[in-house]
Amino acid sequence: MLLSKSAPRFGVQLSLCLSLCFITPSTWAWQTILNQQDRFTPEQSQGAMVVAAEPLAAQAGLTSLKAGGNAIDAAVVTGFVMAVTYPRAGNIGGGGFMLLKKGQDAAVHAIDYREKAPAKAHKDIFLDAKGHVDKHRSRFSHQAAGVPGTVAGLALALERFGTWSLAQALAPAIKLAEQGFIVSPSLADSLQQRQQNLKKHPASADIFYHADGSPYQAGERLIQSDLAHSLKLIAKQGTSAFYQGDIAKKIVAEMQANQGLISLSDLQAYRAKIRQPIQGQYRGYEIFSMSPPSSGGVHIVQMLNILERLELKSLGHNSAESLHWLIGAMQLAYADRATYLGDSDFVDVPLQGLSAKAYAKHLFAQIDPEQARLAREIKAGNAPVYESPETTHFVIIDKAGNVVSNTYTLNFSFGSGITVSGAGFLLNNQMDDFSAKVGVANAYGLIGGSANAIAPHKKMLSSMSPTIVSKDGKPLLILGSPGGSRIITTVLQVLLNVLDHDMNIQTAVNAPRIHQQWLPDKVFVEQGISPDTLDLLTVRGHHISQSRAMGAVAAIYIDPDTGLRQGAADPRQPWMQIFSD
Repeated sequence: MLLSKSAPRFGVQLSLCLSLCFITPSTWAWQTILNQQDRFTPEQSQGAMVVAAEPLAAQAGLTSLKAGGNAIDAAVVTGFVMAVTYPRAGNIGGGGFMLLKKGQDAAVHAIDYREKAPAKAHKDIFLDAKGHVDKHRSRFSHQAAGVPGTVAGLALALERFGTWSLAQALAPAIKLAEQGFIVSPSLADSLQQRQQNLKKHPASADIFYHADGSPYQAGERLIQSDLAHSLKLIAKQGTSAFYQGDIAKKIVAEMQANQGLISLSDLQAYRAKIRQPIQGQYRGYEIFSMSPPSSGGVHIVQMLNILERLELKSLGHNSAESLHWLIGAMQLAYADRATYLGDSDFVDVPLQGLSAKAYAKHLFAQIDPEQARLAREIKAGNAPVYESPETTHFVIIDKAGNVVSNTYTLNFSFGSGITVSGAGFLLNNQMDDFSAKVGVANAYGLIGGSANAIAPHKKMLSSMSPTIVSKDGKPLLILGSPGGSRIITTVLQVLLNVLDHDMNIQTAVNAPRIHQQWLPDKVFVEQGISPDTLDLLTVRGHHISQSRAMGAVAAIYIDPDTGLRQGAADPRQPWMQIFSD
């Protein structure tokens, strides 16, 4: 049976449609959500389940499972469909990370298909004549694009862990690109919001806007013939079509005509990698998350190690006391991030030190139990002494218990806004995730150091945090989120809500969140946290800043006693869908 959210939950979302869809997220009706928590029950199934930000992609993933594919096959189907139906983040011109676990196999595998810097890139490439960072070039020019990894990464997952051919996995995406699909209100709204940037580039304007310049409206059919042709080439010729053949030549021509950096040799040299995930232990649970070039996994484990020294449940969920300690842990982790994290193929990242319980004890002692610490007082810890290193997310589980947690992105919504002429897909602007200049913040306010400086063939640091939690070797929780620098803290808080505060997965996802990333010296808070609590935090010296909604979690919880699968779609992303069998 196909399920698309429970009827009561969908009804609440419809009642919130105006605030969720047409008003800025900072005005979301959090109190309405909190007052109706009992109506936000998790979707339940004994069988397969897909949770994704776009309904057509989620349905295509479940359909592939019903047709005999496994969770990895379904992940590749979902990923390619989102490149068609969710162009602001789904992509073949970007990159990402995948975690997967096959049944009761003890191993969790991590696939790194993050973009790479082209050979022509160097540490000062985005500095102007005065030594200042040129933000337009690092974010909205052809030079902003890293070598895309999505095609290589999805193909590698399929080859090593799937059962379908690449042609089979691409068929649903090809059909939707070639025959078109009905534009959703969400897509129509995003095209309206981003038209100033997208319409600067003729190839992008030709796809997403009518001849008179108006964006496609909800209910209209969007056909993407060039993208369909590119996907057909990949289905027929494999990854070589993208990295060596006709598609590669179109990418290079686009670069050469616009002072871009990516060359044919950059594309030919790109390889996705299977890496060891970061692993930690928290109150008897096994935590698996993404390793560098993502910073997400190591800092989730690092913060869990710090917080494990507290009885969080007794302190109370989102109480001033528990939030004070949570903020302290976040500050210390993000200070370490700025100093130590980068592409571990290029720099020595002290992963064991950062994730060590002994180092967490040292950090815990640095948190003043009564008073906030100013950012200028916090420096990166001495982790090496313990050495012995607009994004979207979806989660999938199949009937056999295989699970996938996948996060991929173009960086900004619609990436750079630049479409490869004749190829039909948007380019990422991931070069902005490097430290264009040491000590200067990127678009997400993250301060970077020399470990994340630009270098040829290097991968830029990421916050993407696809995560799998196991108990006694069996998958318990799979989750992840978009959200830039706030991904890490979003995933952390959902984990704490489930593992410490005993919330069901939907309530854990719904609960209001905070974020602190060392610099700027602010605690960002969503609506829904008690004003009295915020006043108490202010008295302790925390600088509170009301924030728009943070993250959009997709999660599945597997009950360890009954095996029942419970899916949660974040109400912050009103079009996120759960499909189950």
